[in-house]
Amino acid sequence: MKNLNMVHLNGLRALEAVGRLGSLQAAADELGVSVGAVSQQVIKAEAQLGQVIFERTARGMIVTEAARPVLLALDEGFARLSAAVSIASRKDDTILTISVAPVFAARWLVCRLDRFAERHPDIKLRLDATTNLVSPALCDVDIGIRVGTGKWPDVKAELLLEQEVFPVCSPEMAAKLKEPADILALPAIIDGHAMFTWEVWMREAGLSGATLSTRHVFNDASLCLDAAIAGQGVMLAWQTLSGFALAEGRLAAPFGIRARTGFGHYFVTSEGIREPKKVKDFKAWIREEMAGTLALFQ
Repeated sequence: MKNLNMVHLNGLRALEAVGRLGSLQAAADELGVSVGAVSQQVIKAEAQLGQVIFERTARGMIVTEAARPVLLALDEGFARLSAAVSIASRKDDTILTISVAPVFAARWLVCRLDRFAERHPDIKLRLDATTNLVSPALCDVDIGIRVGTGKWPDVKAELLLEQEVFPVCSPEMAAKLKEPADILALPAIIDGHAMFTWEVWMREAGLSGATLSTRHVFNDASLCLDAAIAGQGVMLAWQTLSGFALAEGRLAAPFGIRARTGFGHYFVTSEGIREPKKVKDFKAWIREEMAGTLALFQ
């Protein structure tokens, strides 16, 4: 790392901030210095690197094509430095920060958190509900739960549950269904962001190539579930999404035919970092709770 002696760190910070934010003013605001100071740092850093990083135009500071890899590496480097500072500043090991998709939080996790609190009263939970896949190594998140193939870069992914999909509808609708082909007469409620299609289940049910007429398309699976509960049609759901409504009798899953999507629910943690006790406790509790959900589908 001797080449770092060639360039002042403040200069590299200025390059990264201007490149990411797109202007000297925005960079100055973030760094807490004047526009003139950022400009001088950029000029010095370019001279020390021996490369022009920005074109000065009427539209502002434009990254040169040759400098794009430089700024990409700087962005990744400062993100890791920020993560290191964040990790070093963690003082309260009793707070567990969890990142999960909003639909998983709303339909499965939140209603069970009292049981975790009863078992681990010394651990306070902080929930970050987001669809973004976060890297625990680069932020203050301790553990995430995500649906996918588990093949994400720079994280440790541990399978929690293989995703299986199946039709769900109101009990009134389900009572009229005698065989799988009868479902083709029902209107479909479609999750526009789903990673699978109805063909996954149709193939398992011996109806490959068959289609349903679409009644509604939503960009959120939770809204689809509400519409199904309201008797507006049939949707393709999975265990953690529909388990609670099925247990309460607000939904029915006719035929008992389930199809694997090739995706799964995964724990996501930092790669190569020893897991603290609070993470191990949370994972063990989740596995127990998940076993209870799966019992509904036996």
